[in-house]
Amino acid sequence: MSNKMKILVFTEGTIIMHPSAAGLTREQRVAQSKKGLRSVCDYAHYIPNGNAVKKLQTWKKQGGDIFYLTSRTSKMQVNDVKNVLKKFGFPDSQNLLFCRRGEQYNEIAEKLMPDILIEDDCESIGGEAEMTYPHIGPEVKKKIKSIVVKEFSGIDHLPDKISNLINCKVSSAA
Repeated sequence: MSNKMKILVFTEGTIIMHPSAAGLTREQRVAQSKKGLRSVCDYAHYIPNGNAVKKLQTWKKQGGDIFYLTSRTSKMQVNDVKNVLKKFGFPDSQNLLFCRRGEQYNEIAEKLMPDILIEDDCESIGGEAEMTYPHIGPEVKKKIKSIVVKEFSGIDHLPDKISNLINCKVSSAA
C-alpha cells in the first residue's frame, strides 16, 4: 500500500447530522431521525457530528485522501451537503460522491476502491440493508477495510493515527 491512504466516509448520520440533534444523546438523535423531524431533511443546515472535522483534518495531514459519500441524489441536496462540508472546513470537501440514477452505494465504493470505508450502521433507516459495505462484491471486500460506527455516534473515538485505522477493530454495529 502506498503511503497515501484513500478513505471514504459516509456523510449523513456518520460525520454530519441535522441541527436539532445538537446536544442530544445518540439514542435521541436516532429517535428524531426515525420520526422524520423536519430538520432531518434540512441538509443545508446540517452540522458536524462531534469533532469529525478535526479527526478528518488529522488524517489528511498524515497523507489521507478523503472522499465523502452522501445519501442525497438531487442536485440541490448534493450541493447543500457539499456546502456544509466546505462551510465547516472538512478536508477535501470537493470529493463528495453520490448515486446517480440507478446507481448503488456499493458501485461507488467499488469504483473508488478506498483503503478504508467508514459508515454508520443505519439504525434509523433499516440497518445493514441500507449500508454500503455489506453489498460490495466478495473479491473487492477483501481489499477494503470496513469501519462501522453506531449511527450518530460520530468518529471521535477512531484512532488519530491514520496507520492505525487499517487495523482498527472498531465495529460497533450489530
